Amino acid sequence: MNPLLLLDYSGIAVFAATGALAASRKELDLIGFIFLAGITGMGGGTLRDLIIDAPVFWILNPTYIVICALVAVLVFFTAPMVEYRYRLLLWFDAVGLAAYSVLGAAKGLVASGSATVALVTGILTATFGGVLRDVVAGEPSVLMRPEVYVSAALVGAAVFTGMDIAGVDGTIAALVAFAAAFLVRGGAIRYGWTIPRYRPRPGRPPEELQ
Repeated sequence: MNPLLLLDYSGIAVFAATGALAASRKELDLIGFIFLAGITGMGGGTLRDLIIDAPVFWILNPTYIVICALVAVLVFFTAPMVEYRYRLLLWFDAVGLAAYSVLGAAKGLVASGSATVALVTGILTATFGGVLRDVVAGEPSVLMRPEVYVSAALVGAAVFTGMDIAGVDGTIAALVAFAAAFLVRGGAIRYGWTIPRYRPRPGRPPEELQ
């Protein structure tokens, strides 16, 4: 199997699992599990394909829909056995983010030949499904968490794009980029890695503005 296709299937499975885990925390029914798994697993890739004017991937290959549904059913029956479901959701999300940052960058490169576009499609593919999941499930958004998130997707997309432009074998580039993105996001989850955040400063007093 093509390594990028394997990465794609793996990424959609773990993202779908995070959607189903969010459904379990909200105590939804099986249809709710499948819905959240589907929008989480396929949301980022759908937005990417619409932006680059490509056929939407799950319409061309309905296997993705089947994967999301099967993962949702599996989580529906096994989630009660997992005590710390939110922590598991974060780690599954890290795996999905790493996989999709690479895949999104690869598809952006094929569609445009532009490194800049590849970075954008890598980030969107890796993060948008998780954002949809959190909004629909009413969970705290991963984008609003203090530790590194989007930056990890940027790292994965940048490493893959740079290695591809340098002529490195696609499989090696994908594996190295996946590992880089996962290590950054995993370190953020485990150690709370952050980047400097905006700190507002007091405005000038009115008398100084006259």
